[in-house]
Amino acid sequence: MREEELYRAALNGETEKVSELLAGGADPNQASEGDDAGLPLCAAAAWDRVEAIGVLLAAGADVNGRETGGWHALLWAAANGHTDAAHALIEAGAQLDEANDDGDTALTLAARRGALGVVRVLLDNGADAAKYDGDGDSPLDIAADWVGVHLESALLDQIGQDGWEYVVGRQFAKDGTELVTVAGRSADGEESEQVQAQRGHAAIATLLEDVAGADTPIERLVARALAHRDVDEDAETWWVVADTLGKRADEDTYEALARLCVSEDAREREFGVDAIAQFGVTPDGDKPYAERTLPLLQKMATTEGNPQVLRSVLSALGHQGDPAGLPQVLDIIGRPGHKRTMTDAIALADVLPPGHAEGLALLISMTTDDEDEVRDWATAGLAGLDADTPEVREALAARLDDSDLHTVAEATRGLAERGDQRAGQGVKRVLAESDDEYARELVTEAAAKL
Repeated sequence: MREEELYRAALNGETEKVSELLAGGADPNQASEGDDAGLPLCAAAAWDRVEAIGVLLAAGADVNGRETGGWHALLWAAANGHTDAAHALIEAGAQLDEANDDGDTALTLAARRGALGVVRVLLDNGADAAKYDGDGDSPLDIAADWVGVHLESALLDQIGQDGWEYVVGRQFAKDGTELVTVAGRSADGEESEQVQAQRGHAAIATLLEDVAGADTPIERLVARALAHRDVDEDAETWWVVADTLGKRADEDTYEALARLCVSEDAREREFGVDAIAQFGVTPDGDKPYAERTLPLLQKMATTEGNPQVLRSVLSALGHQGDPAGLPQVLDIIGRPGHKRTMTDAIALADVLPPGHAEGLALLISMTTDDEDEVRDWATAGLAGLDADTPEVREALAARLDDSDLHTVAEATRGLAERGDQRAGQGVKRVLAESDDEYARELVTEAAAKL
């Protein structure tokens, strides 16, 4: 009975109850029986109960413990697209490539679901992208089969029965890909079924092709990016493809992207700019194509009329980090009707040379913008400049009372870099009021410099 309670509490994410049951002697490695048969760690993983996972692992739960059919917790996390749960299990020592009795690995399950976030975590931690599942398919085979498939229809085909009623739901998963749910029930309401998948297959196929060293045609990759531009929450597939092409660093790919930059299609121009912006950049930060890319972007800053493409041009000028691009950055930012975003602050800070009074004044003005993101990035940019003047220090100090604690942390960093003791005020505030790891890390490092 205690094992069933622990399983149910883990499944529901009832962390306090999980702790109480464990303290009362419940065995985290004892599988429950009956309708709720299985291991509590697997239940928590299947439902992304990260806190419960932590409690169970601390109590001695075997991270690689297996249920009926050879399923272990990482497989459940992957099959359901839970990136946070997968990350927690991997950190605890989960075996990345251990398959269930059907031959499914975490990577093949995540590829089938379209779970981009889980695939990334697995690949980053060394999962074997060449290991086949029980049907003889690799993760790449699986993902590629789903590219171009109408996801809703494919899911409906899996559970479709005559006389049933069906509903399709769409929302964003945590990794930014669209999560599609197809739920059905019988006419009498006695039976029901639900299936889910994420629209991350194109991005996953691109990542796996990159790992395999496949020379996927540029046209096919660009088609994937364009098809998903407005589907993902933050253009995840778009950026996976752009990064993949950028890493090729060969002349043919560069020329293909340059042609996209002058395409009649605005979306193609936008993608061309985003992909060419960091093309060929080495791990050391060298930019062998910069001498060709900067003039291209400068020309586009003059000729481009589409606001979204122009936004990409602005961002790309910032990526070049060349002060020669400052006139175009100022021109774009200052145009009538231009909507201020964080890209303005990032690009301006990246190309701002020492002693440029107009640009510095504009960046400082952005640190007081109404939008949190603009203030945050403008403050980060100001903090990272070499300039150390009373004007810069006062602008940073003014942000210590900001309502956005990320902005406070950036201001604190900038003041500490300049040896300004007012940074201590920001350190105390962020540590007292924020649980954001990045902000706390920034001010902790700042405190060490005071």
